[in-house]
Amino acid sequence: MEPQLEHTVADGVATVVISNPAKRNAMTAGMWAALPGLLERLAGDRGVRALVLTGAGDTFCAGADISSLREGDSPQGLAVRAEDALAAFPKPTLAAVRGYCVGGGSQLAAACDLRFAEEGASFGVTPAKLGIVYAASSTRRLVALVGPSATKHLLFSGELIGTERALRTGLVDEVLPASELDGRVAAFTRVLVSRSQLTQAAAKEFADGREDRDAYWAGQARAGGDTAEGVAAFLERRTPRFTWTPGPTGE
Repeated sequence: MEPQLEHTVADGVATVVISNPAKRNAMTAGMWAALPGLLERLAGDRGVRALVLTGAGDTFCAGADISSLREGDSPQGLAVRAEDALAAFPKPTLAAVRGYCVGGGSQLAAACDLRFAEEGASFGVTPAKLGIVYAASSTRRLVALVGPSATKHLLFSGELIGTERALRTGLVDEVLPASELDGRVAAFTRVLVSRSQLTQAAAKEFADGREDRDAYWAGQARAGGDTAEGVAAFLERRTPRFTWTPGPTGE
């Protein structure tokens, strides 16, 4: 089977699967290059309200497939562009992790809004094993996620850590027993799909540090109708029917 990024859309959830089983789902140059375009298409699909990133089989992603790179290719540049595109995806994103989540795999997981992992998963940020300077943007994203000390531990050592430590440091948000990951992800994404996209989009921007959009989101709340619908549904004891959707550029 050729290494590829597979994707499906069902019930408002886009699922992107990293598929390169022969190499523990390592990302080839072609896969890194294809991810931003795929994400752009999914972001423009109004039927997509959340995105799940996962790996085929029993592992998430073992990093970059160095053997796929041609002379002149920059594996770090390709990875950073893909990571940035994932972080900029305008709707909630969730990494569903089992097995190895190492190197470029950890970059992708860290770029998601949330990370759920199966017990026994292993995480590592490994540029120190190859003498690579980890990208500044990737380092800052990791610091924002786990703090300076945990970032230094991961980057200085390149050691793998298990789910217990990953949960304690904030690298993952939930750890599930074996065989329960898929069910939990499905249940949680159903919750995401049922909530206000207005609330989610504004919260994502604010949580990611954007500081120039308060007036924009206040205007969207006034004009969009979700607030009035949410209050009415609460008072009438019914499920709200939120209608606000982002524009073609995520706004």
